[in-house]
Amino acid sequence: MRVLIMAYGSRGDIMPPAALAAQLRKLGAEVRVCAPPDEEFAQLLAGVGVEHVPFGRSVRPLVTGAPPSPGFATEFAAELVAEHFGTVAAAAEGCDVLVATGLMPAGARSVAEKLGIRYVYGCFHPFELPSTNYLPSPRPGPPVPADVTDNRALWDVDVQKVNALYLAPLNTHREAIGLPPLDNVRDHVFGDRPWLAADPVLGPWQELTDLDLLQTGAWILPDERPLPADLEAFLDAGTPPVYVGFGSMPMRTATDVARTTVEAVRAQGRRVLVSRGWADLGLVDDADDCFAVGDVNHQALFRRVATVVHHGGAGTTTTAARAGAPQVVVPQFVDQPHWAARVAELGIGASHNGPNPTFASLSAALGTALTPETEARAKAVAETIRTDGAEVAAKLLLDTAHAEPVGR
Repeated sequence: MRVLIMAYGSRGDIMPPAALAAQLRKLGAEVRVCAPPDEEFAQLLAGVGVEHVPFGRSVRPLVTGAPPSPGFATEFAAELVAEHFGTVAAAAEGCDVLVATGLMPAGARSVAEKLGIRYVYGCFHPFELPSTNYLPSPRPGPPVPADVTDNRALWDVDVQKVNALYLAPLNTHREAIGLPPLDNVRDHVFGDRPWLAADPVLGPWQELTDLDLLQTGAWILPDERPLPADLEAFLDAGTPPVYVGFGSMPMRTATDVARTTVEAVRAQGRRVLVSRGWADLGLVDDADDCFAVGDVNHQALFRRVATVVHHGGAGTTTTAARAGAPQVVVPQFVDQPHWAARVAELGIGASHNGPNPTFASLSAALGTALTPETEARAKAVAETIRTDGAEVAAKLLLDTAHAEPVGR
């Protein structure tokens, strides 16, 4: 069986496809992954032994560079759709199934339809799916009308926003390959039965959507890397530190976020471990109670920290929960506020109010996360987190290899 997995986004969007690809290879499938051309993604996919087919622009410069112009979202959407019908379509030739994830893969199902192969849409959180209980994740596009308050109506507005970005270029490319036009991009991409690659405890969905959803569990890539010797020495030199890192978030609107977080952690009488991330955080002084790290094995590290302060990405939330580490989630956008709320609801940490931490606000959140009660609850929940999501998804793909292809 030959499988193409595609994902456009930051590291949190590429890690799950890498995990799925690794499991598929173990089961004997041939796999290639279409992902952005960033060197760190190329190295990640090379590490699991799968072919990396670069497509689209490098993501890190887009995220960390100057804020985009007002018309950028529309231009970029058209550019991305063209890549779907170009690079991704070429990579899908000879494949049996196309698995689409990441930033709105608008053209993926059309490519599968034209090739007559199976199509699966996988999402990493339930909060982007049409819902009666959750607000849709913010997207670029026209503002929501002031009189629209019902969630179903808000999801209808979300359809309009997605259509405003993707419908015209998508239909142009569909016409060019002899396919009829569409009128709803989002629902077309989701399909009849999306796959949810999220843990059932952390990301339950049953009350959120009317879709016939298949939940596999999170696609987790095991990390066997040892921690660097200097980090091991820091961890061994004192009590467990508080980890602070915001992954691929640039943290543009937060004022001196490194100093704010370090001072708030120190005020709790704790040592600090700062992750540089895409915000390029660093040490604020040369005191020996603070240490800075780059890309390290979070699966091993989070078992040895007192609390994880992070942005609330699906991957980081799941990794911290698996490790039994209390969390403080400082959400920035999209699904992150929902993960923050879920962490607080489960009693395994605190949800920071808003994206910009201050000394007072972060101190209050740390006060909740660092209690013995939160620590005990985090360790109890850790025992319930599944680790077999990628294996489940890989077996489903192989077990249904002869399923009816798209468009037939």
